Amino acid sequence: MSRRDWTMRRTVALASVVFICAGAACAADVTLKLGHVANEDNSWHKAALKFAQEVKTLTRGQVEVKVFANEALGKEMDLINGMQLGSADMTLTGESLQNWAPKAALLAIPYAFKSLAEVDKAVTGPLGQEIKQEVIERAKVIPLAYFARGPRNLTSRTPIRSVDDVKGLKMRVPNVPVFMQFWRSVGAQPTPMAFGEVFTALQTGVVEAQENPLALVKSARFFEVQKYVNRTEHVRSWIYLAMGEKSFNQLTADQKTAVQEAAQRAQAYERSLMLADEQKLEAELKAKGMVFVETDPSGFAKKAREAVLAAAKAELKPVIAKLYAN
Repeated sequence: MSRRDWTMRRTVALASVVFICAGAACAADVTLKLGHVANEDNSWHKAALKFAQEVKTLTRGQVEVKVFANEALGKEMDLINGMQLGSADMTLTGESLQNWAPKAALLAIPYAFKSLAEVDKAVTGPLGQEIKQEVIERAKVIPLAYFARGPRNLTSRTPIRSVDDVKGLKMRVPNVPVFMQFWRSVGAQPTPMAFGEVFTALQTGVVEAQENPLALVKSARFFEVQKYVNRTEHVRSWIYLAMGEKSFNQLTADQKTAVQEAAQRAQAYERSLMLADEQKLEAELKAKGMVFVETDPSGFAKKAREAVLAAAKAELKPVIAKLYAN
């Protein structure tokens, strides 16, 4: 074999190796698992998929995000614990973080925010920065982006027109102290329960009611076991697309930047989905047989202020009082 032929064959062989390696590079160097409570129809899940797509693009395939809906990786509290230990990577979470970072309670103060604009102002302003910093320091969880939520409404088997109608009502609430305080203050019997257990509890009569944004009412098919949507609109809040500090710190500097940029893109995408959903959710739920009830919020709001301020930690009372004064 001539030297020229040998050189040509070597070049072809090297090119093949490079091609194979390039193909192998499609396999991610880092795989992150993102679990959440919503189902595949929810805007949170769609935004999570958008985040995964953007991460893959921005890292050129070095980082892959696998998204798991319907609590497939575990309940919200379990995921937060896992993120702290390093056995879980990411989730969508909000007021539940107050179990570690007290200021996260400010995400879900009943009747604190009257509009989406007020929510945006809070989360992007000094208050939001304080909450975010405490979540990082105390919960060891890094909020990468936020998704605003539609207002929480009370669904039930019987119509609720005033605060007096909830006395003795057995209802599910998330494992969030401020929610428990609020509903007890208006005479209800709140029971903390994981989201994945709510449908069966409503179906079997373990609880008679629950409260959530309309998007979750629809995606969880609560219309099959609840008749009424009572317009309490008692909480306007947000959740975080969050990553465990341990998982985040395992990324390179470039990968961290890419993940943060992907989160911002997912945030913008989720907002467009959320706004479109809010316009059609009521019609869709009515088509499923739900009846919307106009509920007088004044009695609920008064009780909320009294209960939340009475039970709030000393460090939070001035902030909550200011929110209510606005």
